[in-house]
Amino acid sequence: MLRLKSALCIIQALLIIVSSFAVYDSNFKFWVDRGAMELTSVTDFGFDSINSASLEISSAEKAKCREWFNANILTDNSPAYDFKAGGKSLRNNTADWQISIGPESKKGEFFRNGKTSYIYLKHKKSSLTAMVEATIYEDYATCEWTVYIKNGGTEISDKITGLFACDCTMPAGLSDIYFSKGSDPAPDDFELMKSAVSTTEMVFNANGGRSRSFLPYFNISGADYGIVASVGWTGQWYTSVRQTLAGVKFKAKQEYFSATLEPGEEIRTPLVSFSFYEGNHLKGFNSFRKWEKDCVYPENITTLNGYVIANEFNTKTCDELIDEVNAIDDDIIEGTDYFWMDAGWYEYNEGWYDGVGNWTANKKRFPDGLKPLSDAMAEKGKRFLLWYEPERVREGTILCNEGKKHKDWLVRDGDNILWNLGSNEACDYLSKYITGSLAENGVSVYRQDFNFDPLKYWQKADKEFYGGREGICENHYVTNLYRYLDCLLDNTNDLIIDNCASGGKRLDTEMCKRSIPLWRSDYNCGNSDGTLKPDVLESTQANTYGLSFWLVYSGTNRHFHSEYASRSAILTNQSVYQPTDEYTAYSDISRYMTENYFPLNYGGTDAEKILAMQFGSADEGAALIYKRENASDNEYLLKLNGLDESAFYTVTDFDKPNFAVRKSGRELMDAGITLRIKESPAAVIIKYSADK
Repeated sequence: MLRLKSALCIIQALLIIVSSFAVYDSNFKFWVDRGAMELTSVTDFGFDSINSASLEISSAEKAKCREWFNANILTDNSPAYDFKAGGKSLRNNTADWQISIGPESKKGEFFRNGKTSYIYLKHKKSSLTAMVEATIYEDYATCEWTVYIKNGGTEISDKITGLFACDCTMPAGLSDIYFSKGSDPAPDDFELMKSAVSTTEMVFNANGGRSRSFLPYFNISGADYGIVASVGWTGQWYTSVRQTLAGVKFKAKQEYFSATLEPGEEIRTPLVSFSFYEGNHLKGFNSFRKWEKDCVYPENITTLNGYVIANEFNTKTCDELIDEVNAIDDDIIEGTDYFWMDAGWYEYNEGWYDGVGNWTANKKRFPDGLKPLSDAMAEKGKRFLLWYEPERVREGTILCNEGKKHKDWLVRDGDNILWNLGSNEACDYLSKYITGSLAENGVSVYRQDFNFDPLKYWQKADKEFYGGREGICENHYVTNLYRYLDCLLDNTNDLIIDNCASGGKRLDTEMCKRSIPLWRSDYNCGNSDGTLKPDVLESTQANTYGLSFWLVYSGTNRHFHSEYASRSAILTNQSVYQPTDEYTAYSDISRYMTENYFPLNYGGTDAEKILAMQFGSADEGAALIYKRENASDNEYLLKLNGLDESAFYTVTDFDKPNFAVRKSGRELMDAGITLRIKESPAAVIIKYSADK
């Protein structure tokens, strides 16, 4: 067995090497990336039970985080980050730098629930300076940091290479790693995978600048302790892990960067976060979720129900859409948080796609703009969601014509033209233009899509505009993407940003700080003839099962052709085209989904299996049990998780008012309850609440 494992690790390492030579946005690279990890990984596995007391973040975990943070980030000796200037490593030459560590801020002064410190580095013989923005969230046993490097002189700097946001060894002992697939789109999007950390390097990265192969989240579960790591970089991120005698070596960076800096020029690394935990793997996932919910997401994010009144093929006029809004039943209106208008509301030629860059309303359909429509929604107390794709422009559009006036605002490669956010001036122009559009149209939910791979554009711009300096365009682009989104948030009252990117290809921590994905996978899209994919419901269930390990909030479209279909898309955030009486029936379940998450039974998309998962706190929650069409078992043993062992709970069936079982938390977790499910397919909802 050991020889087989070693052989698989060697093959895996070879495949990773092959992948590094493949075209970065090709299907071949995608297949090789996934194939390499599938050699040593499993997807169908369970988790040990955990009670509510064990979910509490302990003083030992908080101390571990503080100890590591002080020793590896707030340090002037061998930090966890590293870079080379003129070929000399910072870590190996700290004597060449003047390093000062600023005071720790009050809790919440810079970042919600966190204490922030700034580390300043000045090279003694050159004009290079660096700053590390480092925050510890003590109550969550979590820390995060980002490194900024600047040329403060009047001449070109030495070349910066080996720029790692993180390059350190975690003394966690022999470890397993949990990671997830990205968004292809495919039925197994976001599927969780588990592997022993290999003694050869395991590489995870983006494809073409977006997260197609893998998500940038990792649960490293060691014999001594565990770390949930996230990489915040909405570009070509790179992470590697390797088992060593000293522990797990973890690296994270922008994959391609090797450049000098112009006078006054500044670059940054990805953001990296570590959440420390001990014991059960589910403890790590849920500690990370709690930090994400309380400290990462914008404070106005909550569960939301959306009603799609216009998709990309809709050609109704403003008056017709207002009439449609006013005709909606009061009970549907009551359960709706926002109305959704997708692509095609602007001027275009043959289809919605060739008008991107015209972010003013179609004058024939909307002679007075979209404000009358958003006002009609506001009168009912509802938000207005409007679709944009501001980073892509097409020939002949308003943005394209403006971009042509400036040498570095547009990057061309075929029909799709990239609006170069790498230019500060282009970023400023777009920020002002879209902020004005949001105000003019009364938008309160801004939907940002992004439907092509940007890496080859960034690399082309490096050669055309930045003197061949590798990675400079991407670095400035991603930095300004965050600045652009922050500008929209700062200048639009109570704005919510929906992060789409072809459905789930930009799901990283930096984007979570600004947005949520209301449409997480394009696999949920209908076929060209209007039909649904045969396994779309099972895929939706599996997407929730996999993505919930990492993200608290996510959304997709909900179908109502059956109860099973409707319940397959119970989520924190859902959108619908034709709501029915079941539209708001599961609001409590959606609320539970923002609390702890417990995978109960993995079924993938297999029609012969049962998939089950639980959401909630120690006080209340619900389990969702999906019996697929060809599943032969008519019974399911439900064992709940995360309960207070000494408390008593009442368990009820959503569909059977007369069904009620009262048992202790320990009984519900150890012995469980046998459910009889005769119908196939079926979606059973079991609720629990602690006695008061």
